[in-house]
Amino acid sequence: MDKKELGIYIHIPFCKYKCNYCDFISYTNKFKEIESYIECLEKEINTFDFSGYLVNTIYIGGGTPSYIDSKYIKQVMNAIYKKINIKEPRKKTIEITIEVNPGTITKEKLQEYKDVGINRLSIGLQSVQDKLLKQLGRIHTYKEFLNAYKLAQEIGFENINVDLMLGVPNQTIEDLKDSLNKIIKLNPNHISVYSLIIEKGTKLYNQIEKQELQLVNEDIERNMYWYVKNTLELNGYNHYEISNFSKEGKESKHNINCWNQEEYIGFGVAAHSYINNIRFSNTNNLKEYIKNINQHKNEKNITIEEKQTLEDKKNEFMMLSFRKIKGVDILKFKEKFIDNPIFLYSDTLNKLVKEGLIEIDLNNIRLTNKGIDFANLVFEEFV
Repeated sequence: MDKKELGIYIHIPFCKYKCNYCDFISYTNKFKEIESYIECLEKEINTFDFSGYLVNTIYIGGGTPSYIDSKYIKQVMNAIYKKINIKEPRKKTIEITIEVNPGTITKEKLQEYKDVGINRLSIGLQSVQDKLLKQLGRIHTYKEFLNAYKLAQEIGFENINVDLMLGVPNQTIEDLKDSLNKIIKLNPNHISVYSLIIEKGTKLYNQIEKQELQLVNEDIERNMYWYVKNTLELNGYNHYEISNFSKEGKESKHNINCWNQEEYIGFGVAAHSYINNIRFSNTNNLKEYIKNINQHKNEKNITIEEKQTLEDKKNEFMMLSFRKIKGVDILKFKEKFIDNPIFLYSDTLNKLVKEGLIEIDLNNIRLTNKGIDFANLVFEEFV
């Protein structure tokens, strides 16, 4: 029997400082818990049965994975290798990504990442303007980013993503142009460009509520997005997902697998998983996570988010596919579900076509330019 492909996500929830816009599950001032947390990660990895799976991507996210000592990253990676019995040369075929913050990276850490098989870096820059970085609560400067990028190249990392952010309060189109031009000159293989989302409970949300800062006008934010799209495409980047651009063949395999509704297992506090049509997540309470793992009660950490019916799975496939610029692959939908999505969703698709949000050809159903701007309206039709 053929093994199913599987992605692995590892959550490192520790940060030196929480960014002003961040609502992810992450912790500062928890340095004493790091060692016991890593031991629990190993234990959780060891309890999962990988025998029916072929691991094709590993993604280490956070938090700030580069904040903790690299020996812990090595410890987790070796636990995975041992469990899935992976050997050279197949190890090199797996995309293994780690998120890094320029303010917490060193040459020694990068070298240890490389030595343990990590082959892709995702560097959180957000902006080249130090004033905006400070406003966002980032712990690094643009100069520190440049140093980190140079170090990564010297050590031999070829597959690098750079994160940029648009729609930041006080950010001008000139600021964005400056950021883009400088990053394009560095020629990374991948660039992710996200619109700032103001989440309730964050420092940035409170500043806006108190009118200490103002949101960027929605029309200006959309102009920023289209400037980014046009500029990156003119410079050889393929726009393959709403927020992601890459050189040919350098798309994020881990993220593509998620958008293609492939399975993945998450390890660590607040990590999410999708296995056998079930979406589930671990507790977001660090103390509880560690306690349950150490008492061999892993199941107490888990909350079932959704048990999908066939109809749920079809709807989700449509919604996730619309995140990709190529949209829904009609043939793949038919191969997976037998049904033809054109007929199955005929009323909804006709409505969205009339509204100018999607277009349909022989092979794909995709968002129009207008649909990209109003993608949430399309997604809502399939929730």
